Amino acid sequence: MKITVLDRVLLLITGLLAAWQVAVGIDGVETVPMTAYTVGFGVLLIAGLLLIILGFEALDSPVVAVFSTLIPLGLALGLAWEHLPAWRGPYLGFAILGFLAVLVTRTLRLENKLPVLVLGLVHGVAGLTIFLLPMFVVLQHNARPGFLLVSLGGMLIGLGGIMLGLLKTGKPLLSRKTILRLLPALLLAMTTTFVAGFAWS
Repeated sequence: MKITVLDRVLLLITGLLAAWQVAVGIDGVETVPMTAYTVGFGVLLIAGLLLIILGFEALDSPVVAVFSTLIPLGLALGLAWEHLPAWRGPYLGFAILGFLAVLVTRTLRLENKLPVLVLGLVHGVAGLTIFLLPMFVVLQHNARPGFLLVSLGGMLIGLGGIMLGLLKTGKPLLSRKTILRLLPALLLAMTTTFVAGFAWS
């Protein structure tokens, strides 16, 4: 499906928001979570630019599938490192092994369902972390209510991941055309909620 001018505008705004977040960072954050957040938003910026330049066909590339995994993994690792001190080591291990598992299963171009299952598992755990952890932090009065917008962003990134994942399996929730038409707006909404949530935490 051909990418439209409106799609490119939405993706450009998404990229600018991600670039702004990388540039300004997050106040009072240690080196590891800052690096993780920077990787997540940096890859989001690059992914948006690739879609603008190459169109939606870029989504069919295994390279894009592998490196887009760094978006939820980076954000989830940053959140876990900040707010779950006892789980820092295990979650860092999960992030590294999860990325390597996606890399290996996509590089080998396996014909079975294993690549989709691995991608779904890694995205699922990371997405749930992004969705649930900010709510827990706010309930514990360790962040302002605006931080809940990060949870909303986690829900949106999970929705996008599910739609694209099921599209790859041949059992999509919506048609390919509908999913691709919604994707730029979904990416913009997701990025906006993440940036606002971190700013208002």
